[in-house]
Amino acid sequence: MSPPAASPALRLGLLYAVIFAGIGIAMPFMPLWLASLSLEPGLIGALVALPIAVRILATAPLTGLIDRGVGPRTLLVAGSLGLALTYALMPAAASLGWPLLALVIALNAVAGAPLVPAVDVLSLAAVRRDPRLAYARIRLGGSLGFLAAALSGGWLLGLVGERAGATAFLAGLGLVSAAGCAVLAAREPQRDAAPVRASARLPLPAALWLAMAAAALVQASHAAVYAFGSIHWAALGLSPGAIGLAWAVGVVAEIAFFALVPRLSSWRDAPFRLLALGAGAALLRWAGLVALADLPAAVLPLQVLHGLTFGATQLGAMAALSRLAPEGARGRAQGTYGAVAALGSAVATLACGAAVRAGGPVLAFALMLPLAGIGLALVVAAARRARPPTVGSQ
Repeated sequence: MSPPAASPALRLGLLYAVIFAGIGIAMPFMPLWLASLSLEPGLIGALVALPIAVRILATAPLTGLIDRGVGPRTLLVAGSLGLALTYALMPAAASLGWPLLALVIALNAVAGAPLVPAVDVLSLAAVRRDPRLAYARIRLGGSLGFLAAALSGGWLLGLVGERAGATAFLAGLGLVSAAGCAVLAAREPQRDAAPVRASARLPLPAALWLAMAAAALVQASHAAVYAFGSIHWAALGLSPGAIGLAWAVGVVAEIAFFALVPRLSSWRDAPFRLLALGAGAALLRWAGLVALADLPAAVLPLQVLHGLTFGATQLGAMAALSRLAPEGARGRAQGTYGAVAALGSAVATLACGAAVRAGGPVLAFALMLPLAGIGLALVVAAARRARPPTVGSQ
């Protein structure tokens, strides 16, 4: 037997790493940079929410360009250069007033919208061409890049300050990402070898819509812990270091799951099993956060479930897209899932804010249970819809 094709997996894993490194800086530290500008909290919240709204509108059309002949590599390089330029412009825009800053932030979100879906398109195509490759191990690069950037970025920004360093680091990472995308994606085929149908409006099957909706709901159920987990844990008396450890435990559990799944041949390409596992773990995790809300000792064990609530759901969604998306519509399908997931997360985050105002973080955690439950029901419906008809049935 010939050895596994490691080179494509390594290149694609590094692609994920360079892209998620920027996310690992922007997600935790951009709000701190905005706060350093002495903006009022309501405006900061609006500016943080703006990229989510932009991604809802921009992801599917931009990623759909792949079906019209624009290569994923082109989107990756152009998007990364756009990120570098807009991050570099943000300090000047902020000095001229928040409307101009909001415009630059919106353009930044447009530039970043197709990056992760484009790498997903390349990775899923590589896995279909070579069954020796495993998407989970490739995607592991993104989690490692995010974790390394968040840890090192926090240390570096502690030295120079958020206001001076955040946008400069992100602009530099954008340039590194553009160079990395140009080099690492150069040897990846821009399309599958199979013929592609010309119609860019090829309909997506109902089973795929159900699977995407299920995954989006389960991922959206993370909104409460993403937005208010740290606040709740600080109220329980956890130190900043312990809160950082809690987040690190979740990412490490995600990495461990991505590393383990390829060894389980019956699971690695089983979209509905993985989605059901993610939804079931989400029900357990959010129920635990409600039932054990006053126990600091429960924080770390419940964070371990992130490996399933995020990891299994992510792998299940990608397996569903790889198996169910028709040729000629794979880019649009990938972008559509990104937009649906962003919409779900935005609505869930807004609902969590209202729940926290009404009853505190525990009510927001409880609000996530129905999302996970509906997600599990949609997984069952998707599996039934995807089941091949029996002999003699219409």
